[in-house]
Amino acid sequence: MRHRDKINHLGRTYGHRKSMLTNMAISLIMNKRINTTVAKAKELRTFIEPILTASKADIAYSESNAKTDEEKFAFKNKRMAAHRLVFAKLAHKEGVKELFKEVTPKIFDRPGGYTRILKTGFRLGDNAQLCMMELVDFNEGYHQGKGASAKPAGKTTRRSRKKKAADAPAAEAAAANTEAKAE
Repeated sequence: MRHRDKINHLGRTYGHRKSMLTNMAISLIMNKRINTTVAKAKELRTFIEPILTASKADIAYSESNAKTDEEKFAFKNKRMAAHRLVFAKLAHKEGVKELFKEVTPKIFDRPGGYTRILKTGFRLGDNAQLCMMELVDFNEGYHQGKGASAKPAGKTTRRSRKKKAADAPAAEAAAANTEAKAE
């Protein structure tokens, strides 16, 4: 039983679980999408979302937003603290660079929910549920057909509709032709 146990240990020791989540987070940042099991993806979400939120401090506290020298100094300290926090969690220079240069500007306006889990099926060996985890703002094809450019859906019905008034003259002409042929 897992009474009052808030995290899923995934059948691993603390060090193994921590390094696994770190490696998965780096892979997600570098590749924008990974395939894994649903249990690991749910745990990875709780690990990476605070990191992504902390990375937004780099843009929020940019020196261009500061008005005085004191604010510039304070903003610089906050940005450095965010970089240190992220690097302490990830410990991967290239991953941190990718996060601050490409990922953070895209997610800056989003208040949360930076990742998406799409279930893909079951693994053949042990029937574990598989999924694809991706960063939300990096899948351009996911939103195609939705939004302002798509035409709104009309009413749908299972019953047949009566013919429109525009088709009525054509139907009358066809009926007149059949009467003329019958005579």
